[in-house]
Amino acid sequence: MVGELPPEAAGNGPDERRDWSSRRGDAAAEHVAARERVRASESLQARQLVEQFVREAVARGLRQTPLRARAYNGRSTYRTPLRGWYLKRNATLAVDGDANFYVMSTATSLRARIAGAVIAPADPPLVVGAGGRDGESMPLEELLRIRLEAGNDWTAAT
Repeated sequence: MVGELPPEAAGNGPDERRDWSSRRGDAAAEHVAARERVRASESLQARQLVEQFVREAVARGLRQTPLRARAYNGRSTYRTPLRGWYLKRNATLAVDGDANFYVMSTATSLRARIAGAVIAPADPPLVVGAGGRDGESMPLEELLRIRLEAGNDWTAAT
């Protein structure tokens, strides 16, 4: 029956049930901690790739451009105080000159229309678009390589 303890947890009394419940809680907490360690490790690796990209972009003389954020509804764009390089031609991802990674989207806002949007840096993923539709994910390293190879001929749809 749903909600019942497994036979090995039923034991002879409430102490055994509490012990089983405590072990399950500990296992769940360890699982969450392990996932966080993996995420932090991947984020560190991705940050190093982004830093390497910025060094190479500067060395190659790639021009930084003003970065604009697109509203979640897809209809409006807003200026931001950021300058850097778009990583995708649809202008959804960008890196600034300080090697910060940005997802260039924001809520629709009259204030942003007037004063510009403020976009916070995000932790870069090792795989961009992971969990999305087939064909939409790509290793960050490959995306950065493609962007570098495009040089100053890169155009983004803003």
